[in-house]
Amino acid sequence: MDRRIELARAGDEVAFGELFGPLRGELHAHCYRMLGSDHDAEDCVQETLVRAWSSLQRFEGDSVRPWLYKIATNRCLTLIERRGRRELPTDLSAPSTEAVWIEPYPSARMAWTAQLTPEARVLALEGVELAFVASLQQLSALQRAVLLLRDVLAFAASEVAELLDTTVAAVNSALQRARKVVGSAPTQQATLASLGEAATRELGRRYLSAWEAGDVEAIVSLLTEDAKYSMPPLPVWFEGVDGIRGFLLDGPLKQQWKFVPCQANGQLAFGTYMLEDGRYVPKGLDLLALRGPAIAEVVSFLEADFAEFGLPLSLPLLR
Repeated sequence: MDRRIELARAGDEVAFGELFGPLRGELHAHCYRMLGSDHDAEDCVQETLVRAWSSLQRFEGDSVRPWLYKIATNRCLTLIERRGRRELPTDLSAPSTEAVWIEPYPSARMAWTAQLTPEARVLALEGVELAFVASLQQLSALQRAVLLLRDVLAFAASEVAELLDTTVAAVNSALQRARKVVGSAPTQQATLASLGEAATRELGRRYLSAWEAGDVEAIVSLLTEDAKYSMPPLPVWFEGVDGIRGFLLDGPLKQQWKFVPCQANGQLAFGTYMLEDGRYVPKGLDLLALRGPAIAEVVSFLEADFAEFGLPLSLPLLR
């Protein structure tokens, strides 16, 4: 047994930190995938660590990682039961002001993936892509947990059955049903790798420049014909080049904008700032989904916490 487990059981907080600290990042990402909320994930991780500390005397085993995932997953299952699932406007059959929205995920939270192999890092980033997280919310809580533990975290079916206090047969059945719902669409990581860093950066530059110039035709020229544009927490959304063009001309492009590149959910993103009272103030976090060299979807999170994404809280007139 790891000597640090014995020390932590004896009340050594340093040993506890050495055991659990390196797992915090991956655990946070797991909770985000389950819950679709950065803030709920943070609460879940904090409670998981508190419960781990208080129940360490009862821990039996050589590795704390599966045990920690069991605590965190069960906490997530409880929260899902209490709070229901989160949505994106484009997932709703009809607009609803009562929906609870998925939150964007700061890519800085994925810094822990730098220690992984290239293949494992790509898999971890694919797991927080917005489309994948949104598709998870359409699953039952059990299916969600099984899919993540098996396909993202690579636990064996027998391990997952033990973590969730169920049978291997139930795990395999839930996994099959979950895979049918989630599907296997191309990921953003694959698209970005195919485009290459230079082409991706150029696409981002063109999107930024078109908005700052107020050039609607330049903006829509970057979109796929069936592109979608949504702005949670507003339940309405727009589809297709003509629909998005009309919306932009009727509203946003009557204002002046500045965009600052960032990353969210492992995807291309921008902090958007509108000119107001002599300065540019935050208005939304635009998260882009690409299909080939074009933009297939823009989700503009109007209530994103800019500080969490390393974005300034205002911009001067000259930049």
